[in-house]
Amino acid sequence: MLPRPLKQLGQHFLIDTNIVRKIVALADLSGQETVFEIGPGRGILTRALCGVASRVIAVEIDRQLYEHLRDHTRDCANLELHHGDALNFPLSSLPEEAVVVANLPYYLSTALLFRLLDHRDRCSRLVLMLQTEVARRLIAGPGSKDYGVLSVLTQVAAEVELAFHVSAQCFRPRPEVGSSVVKLRITRPGLVPPAQEKVFRLVVRASFAHRRKRLLNSLRDEGFAPAAVQAALARLRRSSDCRAEELSLEEFVQLAEALGQPMESDAVHGDSGPSV
Repeated sequence: MLPRPLKQLGQHFLIDTNIVRKIVALADLSGQETVFEIGPGRGILTRALCGVASRVIAVEIDRQLYEHLRDHTRDCANLELHHGDALNFPLSSLPEEAVVVANLPYYLSTALLFRLLDHRDRCSRLVLMLQTEVARRLIAGPGSKDYGVLSVLTQVAAEVELAFHVSAQCFRPRPEVGSSVVKLRITRPGLVPPAQEKVFRLVVRASFAHRRKRLLNSLRDEGFAPAAVQAALARLRRSSDCRAEELSLEEFVQLAEALGQPMESDAVHGDSGPSV
């Protein structure tokens, strides 16, 4: 008997083999790569990946599913199955240029995505099933209501493509939200120098922390000195009335660069600001 889905883990198992084929095709595997799969579930995608990848590392948090997979994938010699939380998996142990393929649990998708991007030096690309609302935020551009922290922090690290939508009928149980598959190609080098990443994230999160406010006021309320922000906006030739959603990726990079030195001189106080 197949393990039953656990509501507390937000489990919705993919059952459509056509969607599995589309995901595997999108991963564009040559047969030489290591694939890292988060939440293999009942294994429908895992088996397909084992058929085309050199090695598959899969992490499953559900003990019953893990035991089911362990017992029913003994013929998959290239599968390395782990029981545990993907948020705690040592991503630094992945080989370079690994390919991530995952049907992410929707309640943890943002946290998992940021953790994967934090270790993007180990990855070449990510193919992820996400809630459609999150997928739209990933690809959103300046001026869009979906454009925000998630958009900026993802797009400075990767080229993002919304590949296709997935019907609720392709899952059991059927989810109440829309699902979409996205592909992220890691960009090397990224737009933000490694030494600047901490202040960049701080600036982006602070910029969108008070979305209805002007950028100047939002940054001020998050601890940045107004004079430093005004000077930075002037360098960008932006009015002090502008809002965060108007700035492009490149402008956020320049804003963080301009505010980086003042921050080290007590122009900003506090931690890295609110999460997404």
